[in-house]
Amino acid sequence: MKTKMKLLVLLPFFALLMLTSCQDEVTEITSPTETEALVAESNLTALVSATSKRDGSIDNIIDKASCLSIELPVTVVVNNLEIIVDSEEDFDTIEAIFDEFEDDDDHLEIIFPITIITADHEEIVIQNADQLEDFVADCRGENEIDDDIECIDFKYPISFSVYDANFQVIDVVSIENDRQLHRFIKRVINAEVLASLNFPVTMVLSDGTEIVVHNNIELERTIEEAKDACDEDDDNDYGDDDFTKERLDNLLMSCPWVVREFERNAVSLADSYFEYVMIFKEEHVVKVRKRNGDILTGTWTTRVSDRGALIKLEFESLVDFTLEWFVYDLESGRIKLYQEGGNRIILKKNCDITFDVTKERVLNYLQECLWRVTRLKVDGMDNEKDYIGTPLKFFENNVVKIRINGEFIQGTYDILAHNNGFVLQINLEGRPNLQLEWLITFLEPGLIKLESLGNPDNRLILERHCPDADDDLKYIDAILITNDWEVTRYYIAEGEQERDDEFYMYTLNFYESGRVKVTDPNNETFGGSWLSYRKSGLNLGLYFGDNAPFNAFNHRWKIAEITESRIELKDWSSDGSIERILVLEKKV
Repeated sequence: MKTKMKLLVLLPFFALLMLTSCQDEVTEITSPTETEALVAESNLTALVSATSKRDGSIDNIIDKASCLSIELPVTVVVNNLEIIVDSEEDFDTIEAIFDEFEDDDDHLEIIFPITIITADHEEIVIQNADQLEDFVADCRGENEIDDDIECIDFKYPISFSVYDANFQVIDVVSIENDRQLHRFIKRVINAEVLASLNFPVTMVLSDGTEIVVHNNIELERTIEEAKDACDEDDDNDYGDDDFTKERLDNLLMSCPWVVREFERNAVSLADSYFEYVMIFKEEHVVKVRKRNGDILTGTWTTRVSDRGALIKLEFESLVDFTLEWFVYDLESGRIKLYQEGGNRIILKKNCDITFDVTKERVLNYLQECLWRVTRLKVDGMDNEKDYIGTPLKFFENNVVKIRINGEFIQGTYDILAHNNGFVLQINLEGRPNLQLEWLITFLEPGLIKLESLGNPDNRLILERHCPDADDDLKYIDAILITNDWEVTRYYIAEGEQERDDEFYMYTLNFYESGRVKVTDPNNETFGGSWLSYRKSGLNLGLYFGDNAPFNAFNHRWKIAEITESRIELKDWSSDGSIERILVLEKKV
C-alpha cells in the first residue's frame, strides 16, 4: 500500500508481461469446416464466454459483489484510516485492519466517484453509494455463486478465423486478453460473425499447470473438467468457512498457530495463554510451546458434523485446552474456536515463527537488520517513547549499538540458555531500562517479544526494520534528506488548536545518519532522531527529547501524504479519530 504516494515502478512490469504472454506453439490458420465453427447456442461457446468473464470476487472486502469489481486505484476509509488501494495486496491490508481488534465494529467507506467493471468488462462510473448498491443488488443471490469460470484460463494471444457463408477465411482476429475474447464471443452469440478458434491453444489451470488442446472437442472437455476444480471463493464471508475435514486438517498442519485470545467457562485466561504456540503434526500429535519455552504434547482430531467442523484437543497437563471445540469462524490466517458455556480460543497462523528455538536462530534473527523498540514497560512505566527513531543493531562478537541523534552508542549483549528457552542480556550505558535479563517469549524473523525474569510485567517488544528492502521507505528517506523543511501547520483536535506560530522561522534538516537538526530563528541548533518505517502503513518516528517546542512532536506519526515538497503527518486515537496533524513543507 502507498498512502497518497505514487512510485513509477509498474511500467517495466507491464512491459515484461506483454513480452512473456505469448503462446509457445505455432498457431495453424486453416480454412474451417462447418463442424469446426463456434455455434451461438452451443455448450462450448457458453464455456468460452464464461471463462472470459471478469472475476469480481477478489475485492469483495470492499464492494461485497462477485459480479463486479472496482477499478484501482480507489480511496477507502477503513476504521477512520484513509487508504489508497492501488494493488490487490492492499485487500490484505484492509483485512489486517479489520482483524486488529476482535470486538470492534469494522467500517469501510468508499470515496466516490469510482469506476466499476462488470463481469462483461463494461466500465461504469458510479457517483455515490446508492448507485453502487443498485449494481450490487443485481448480483445473483448473496454473491455466493457467479457465472464466470475462474479455475482455468486461456493463455494469450489466441486467434480466430472469421469467414463468410461459404466458409472462406475473410479475416483473422488476434485476441490478447479476456476482455477482447468476451466481446468477440458476444458477437458470435449474437450471430454477427462466423468464426472458429485456431488451434493449438494452451489453457492454464488455477495451479499454473498448462494443457495444450488441439480441437473443439478437447477444449470443451478440458474446460468442463477444470471449471469446478478449485475454490473460486465467490462468497462475501472472509472467514471462508466452506471447508471439508481434509481441508481443515491440511490447514491446521500447514504452519504454527499462536494463541491470541482464550476464555474458559466465561473467564478470560488470555494473560495465562497469550502467545502460546501450537503446532499440529501428523499422526494426530499436537505440541504447545509456553512463553518460557516449555513444550507440552497432546493429541488432536477433527470431524465435521451437521453443526459444522470440530477440533478435539486432549492434554494431560493443559486441562483448559482439553475440549472438543467448534470452528465457528475460519478467516485468512485466523481460526476461531468455541464451545458452549463461555469457552473460546482465537488462533492466528504464523508461518514465520520458529517452533524449535535455538541460540543460533536467535542470533541470526537479531543480526539480520535493525530493530525498533516498539514497547518497553518497566516497573509500571511505559518507556518506549524514549526510543522513537533510535533503532538497535546487533552485531557479531556480542556487540550491540543504539543509534541516537545519528550516532551509534556501543554496548554488549548475550544469549543465555534458561530452562527450555533463552534469555537476552543487553548492556548499554545510559539505558538502564534495557539492562535486564529478558526472557524470549515469542520469536519470528520480524518480531521478538520478551519479558524480564522474575517480573513478567516488565515487557520489551522488538520489531525488525530493513529499510534497504522497501522502495517506499527509500523514496521517503530520499525526499526528507534532500530538502530543508519548515513546520507550516500543527493542529490539535482537542480544542481545535492551531499552533503554527510557535515554529515560525525554524528549519529542519534530516540526515541519512538518522539525525534531525533544528535551527532556531537565532541560528542556534539542537538535534533529534528520526526514522521512517512500515507498520500498518507508512510512518515517521520523531524524537527531540526535552527540546521545546519540538518535544511536542515526539511521536510515531502516520504518513498521510507525501510529495517532494510537502509531508502531512497524522496522529490517530484508538477509536480512529484524528488527534493531531503535523505538516512539513519544503523551505524555499
